[in-house]
Formats: sequence, structure tokens, C-alpha cells
Amino acid sequence: MVLFDLGSTLLYFDGDWRDVFTRSRSQLVQALESAGFAIDAQIFPQVFGERLDAYRNERESEFIEHTTLFILRSLLEENGFSGVNEAVLRPALKAMYAVSQEHWRVEEETLPTLNALKESGRRLGLISNAADDADVQTLVDRAGIRGYFDTILTSARVGRRKPHPLLFRTALDHWPARPDQAVMVGDTLGADILGAQEMGMANVWVTRRADRIDNRSHEGTIQPDAVIPTLSELPALLENWEQNPPRASH
Repeated sequence: MVLFDLGSTLLYFDGDWRDVFTRSRSQLVQALESAGFAIDAQIFPQVFGERLDAYRNERESEFIEHTTLFILRSLLEENGFSGVNEAVLRPALKAMYAVSQEHWRVEEETLPTLNALKESGRRLGLISNAADDADVQTLVDRAGIRGYFDTILTSARVGRRKPHPLLFRTALDHWPARPDQAVMVGDTLGADILGAQEMGMANVWVTRRADRIDNRSHEGTIQPDAVIPTLSELPALLENWEQNPPRASH
């Protein structure tokens, strides 16, 4: 079994995050106003952004996923709108995420690699750290990769973020499979690789888009079983591991 990360592993982002965040919050506010919410169009997006930043910092230490829906609903309750259900807020979240969805692209090696792995008889799954499950499901469908995976899980659905073991364990339970029967493939040392190692799973670090501060802080302390620059090297690596398994997990 092979588990994949999504962002910066199978897909990549080609936009400017600061600009995207600004435009996406604007779309959120417009959708909320159209739905009848009387909110301050200047203050609300600023406070919402601050609240998101605060939760992002918290979740990186606690590994608990507070969904965007939860954050939005909590802020609306503070503004006097209590008891708003998801059906009312989902169109606004859809409008917000539509802005960033336009900037996600499929890596050129993704489809050939997934094809090769499926043709070799491997079972594939996807686990993604994300604050909104619907956003990830939309990205998967836009990329045309849903058919390759037996299971697609997000931290928003499970409630815990990688490297917390629950997301890995829930994915493995789908088959079911033991950790030593699976491989994790991802771009983030502190989430994908560390989480796999703590589960006793073999792991592969994809480095094409991994030169980021979060990874640099872990270099030298988290050692992957294998490092590849792009996904195109993965099928041959896994075939080699069938004859020469990687060392025991850390």
C-alpha cells in the first residue's frame, strides 16, 4: 500500500498566497452578505484572517484540526449569529476556496506515476492535512485523480493532523493493512515523514517543492528512508524495496 500527501506532492500551487488569501476572504464576505448576514465588510475579513492564523499556529503544536467551518461559525456567533448550520455556510466557503482552487496544478509526473503504480497492482491512498474536506475533494476531482485511490482522507474529516497517528491509522484500517505493509510519500518532514516513522511505516521524501522553512528546521533530525526529487523515481524505488526492504523504521 502506498499513501500519498496531496499538496506539493501530487499537486503544486502557482499563485501568490497573500493575494489569494485577500481575494478569498473578499469572496467569503460577499457570499455571506448575499446570504443575509449583516457583517462589517472591512473588519470581518481581517478578524477572520487573524483567527485563521491563530488556529494554524495552534494546530502545528497540538495536531488538532479545527475546520474552517468551525472557525467561521464561531466568529459569526460572536457577531450575534447563533445556531447557523453548515448548509447555510457551505456556499460561502465554496466561494472562498474557489479562489485558491484556480491556482492548484497537477505535477507532470503525477498521472504517469499513479498509472505505473496501479498497473503494478499496488493499492493507493491519500491523506492530506487540510482545514476543509470539501476543498480537498474538489481539488482531487479537478485533478482527475480520484479513481486511483481506495481511500481519500483529510485531517478536517478525521480531526487530527499529520504527524498524529490517527490519520495514518484510519487510512490503513481501510484495507486493512499493518504499518509495515505501507509506504508514505510526501514533501513535509515534520508531518509526512515523522508521522510515518512513528507509525513504523517506510517513507519517501519528495523534495522538488520541499525547500521551505518548515522542512529546513527538521533537516538533520528527521531522516527519511529515501529521498527523491520527483515522483517519476518512485515506481523503480518501490520495486527495488521489494527485493531490498528499507531499514527498520526509526
